[in-house]
Amino acid sequence: MDLKCVSNIKCDQGAIRSVRFNVDGEYCLTCGSDKKIKLWNPFKELCLKTYAGHGDCVMDACGSCDSSELASCGADKSVVLWDVSDGRVKRRLRQHAASVNCVEYNEDSSVVVSGSNDNTVCCWDTRSRNNSPIQVLKEAKDSITKVLVVGHQILTGSLDCFLRTYDIRMGNLDADFIGKPISCISSTQDNMCTLVSCTDSTLKLMDRQKGELLNEYTGHTVGDYFIENCVFHNDSIIISGSTCGHLWCWDFVSAKVIEKLKPNNNVSYTQSINSISTHPSKKVLVASCGPCISLWSE
Repeated sequence: MDLKCVSNIKCDQGAIRSVRFNVDGEYCLTCGSDKKIKLWNPFKELCLKTYAGHGDCVMDACGSCDSSELASCGADKSVVLWDVSDGRVKRRLRQHAASVNCVEYNEDSSVVVSGSNDNTVCCWDTRSRNNSPIQVLKEAKDSITKVLVVGHQILTGSLDCFLRTYDIRMGNLDADFIGKPISCISSTQDNMCTLVSCTDSTLKLMDRQKGELLNEYTGHTVGDYFIENCVFHNDSIIISGSTCGHLWCWDFVSAKVIEKLKPNNNVSYTQSINSISTHPSKKVLVASCGPCISLWSE
């Protein structure tokens, strides 16, 4: 695998909680423990704009389908919608009773979905002036660590060991018991499988329709951290962060470790690589490690 670290960016935001490419991969967002979000051109190592308005550290953010709006969430229990161009807060959504861990738009950015430590998932109408959620999903018995929106389905990972799939169109709920607390979930590019990261330092590849375990990837360590994963290179490579400061890469089919990559920065390698985001069309990814983000490309 010819993936190399081509640049490192010190973000000056304290610890980076998450990093996310926008819809076309031209820019990325970083969420910091200093309560701010920054918009970057990572290919030029250029900070374009800073968004300040959260009352505590920012946990996650994502851009809308036309890159005109972004949604963020944080430990201040709020979900915030921002105007990208002028940096103003468009709406501040409060329903959660605890820190909000994750946020994601649907395909046309008409709904934003958030997951929290209060065990609930909230769905918000971004076009309405009503600041109450249009739906609250309360089936989880522990913290929601990650939400995915795939078509008309909402997938949630929780520390109660269940991977839940809500079919909004059919009104169905499928709950798969994974056996260990879930720290992160991601989808393959064909949307047929879900990659589940567990706190026992394993990655499990689950069939979305049948709920069967297709493969398992081991070797890395995650500890008590929310370490993210991704499926890379046309569904041929599995990548995960780790507490040892390396990107672990496995072959999708054989589950053998291909490579362990470390960024070319001055950050102590005892710091975790906790967040990963893949470019939507190119063989490029960006990862966060402590106060820095690193750009990886072939």
